[in-house]
Amino acid sequence: MTTQTLGLEQNLYDYLLSVSLREPEILTQLRQETVQHPIGRMQIAPEQGQFLALLVQLLGAKKTLEIGVFTGYSSLVVALALPRDGKVVACDVSEEFTTIARRYWQQAGVADKIQLHIAPALETLDRLLAKGETETFDFAFIDADKSNYDGYYERSLQLVRPGGLIAIDNVLWSGKVADPEVQDNRTKKIRAFNQKLHQDQRVSLSLVAIADGLTLALKK
Repeated sequence: MTTQTLGLEQNLYDYLLSVSLREPEILTQLRQETVQHPIGRMQIAPEQGQFLALLVQLLGAKKTLEIGVFTGYSSLVVALALPRDGKVVACDVSEEFTTIARRYWQQAGVADKIQLHIAPALETLDRLLAKGETETFDFAFIDADKSNYDGYYERSLQLVRPGGLIAIDNVLWSGKVADPEVQDNRTKKIRAFNQKLHQDQRVSLSLVAIADGLTLALKK
């Protein structure tokens, strides 16, 4: 995991931010607070958040899905990019982490746009499917436990409409996916997931080398 784009020297990364990042103050405050968290490295990079917001706007999205909330940076980014009647359905298992998220959602005035489900995400996604919400989402962002990425992806693919987009984080996994010496379970899971998506003809695909690697899968 990384909180900035891999492979860039610090001076080039600083320059990238200086000429592109337009981060609202509320997001800066949340990011700075999360940096102090013991597992603050789980937070997405600010340039990635801005990219997600742009994708949501390009899609004209109104209904989005987030799998993995942590302290709420990505959900806040998306909620701010959505129209007034937009909605984020957010999935997480931690009341502790999402308490921080709720505080910032409230301060930003978007709490009414975000519907948080505290439960294992696979259960929440199955409930959404059982309620008839198949193909009703415009966008999904997956950034949770890597062992369940395949299950999250398959369910998201059902929930997202044709022409909708699924974005999956951490697919370059700090570069470990390209190192044959690394054979831990999570790295192997991500490698297998990446290979599966490469062959998946149900989507148009692009792996973008931003932050820790972001796969974009456009449902056909």
